[in-house]
Amino acid sequence: MTLRTNILTALALAALGLAGCQEPQKQTPKMVVADHATTLEDLALRLGLRIEERDAGFVVLKNAANTVLIFTHPDGRFFVNGQPIGPVGEIKKEGNTFHVPASLVEQIREHLRSAAPPVVRRKPTKSKALVVLDAGHGGQDPGTSSATGTQEKHINLAVALKVADLLEQAGVAVIMTRQHDRFIDLEARADLANRRKTDLFVSIHADWAPNRSVQGFTIYVARAASADARRAAQAISQTMAATGCDTRGIREADFKVLVLTNCPAVLVELGYLSHVQEAARLRDPAWQNRLAQAIAAGILAYVR
Repeated sequence: MTLRTNILTALALAALGLAGCQEPQKQTPKMVVADHATTLEDLALRLGLRIEERDAGFVVLKNAANTVLIFTHPDGRFFVNGQPIGPVGEIKKEGNTFHVPASLVEQIREHLRSAAPPVVRRKPTKSKALVVLDAGHGGQDPGTSSATGTQEKHINLAVALKVADLLEQAGVAVIMTRQHDRFIDLEARADLANRRKTDLFVSIHADWAPNRSVQGFTIYVARAASADARRAAQAISQTMAATGCDTRGIREADFKVLVLTNCPAVLVELGYLSHVQEAARLRDPAWQNRLAQAIAAGILAYVR
């Protein structure tokens, strides 16, 4: 056990001891209902945190704004930014993996400090059109990957940056949810668009399927998508079809970034990393340029 771990444990246990003799908080901690379980790794991912340190008896989760301490022994409790919040609930251990109640995600989330992504307004413009580009995944969330290890998050970002450059050249204002390899919570991505008068939200991803012969791009809208969202999807689908790659059409799916945004929103799956030839194309900067040109052309057709 490191000196740092000893200090963390001592501080946390001291806080726990003090909590027992303090007056109750304004809100009584919610009781954890072990409806279903999630791993600590998944819990961290869903909260936009990383596992900073772990030991047999506790785990420390962090991001730029928050520190969460979870005790993994029976009757363990959890702390957010040094404040005791409540009991963890039923904890199960399988090998080196701990499973905690999935409801712990929302219990922790409501006590986290805001870590909204920085607004990236790439270039001033006189255009009245504003588009939010969302490069899917990032940071500790790599997305899917190809047989050779190419991670989706890198392809998404490369194409999104190229689309942003093309839209700027056409006079369209662009905000990106991320422009580096960092994790952004799904709710924060949608909130970035909702806090502005956004004309269109476009999320860029790459796909994967158990059937390695499946290939082609797919455009998604939410099941309750507006007529404008469907019109944007149609415009992007038409320009991407002109690249010559297979199309799997426009489909409906209630992805969080589609249902949480107030503006028209579409999600573009560039192709399948599970398909050997398509994965090779998606790694090719020249093909990325071609896809970016098609997406940008579809967006321009919509906003104009």
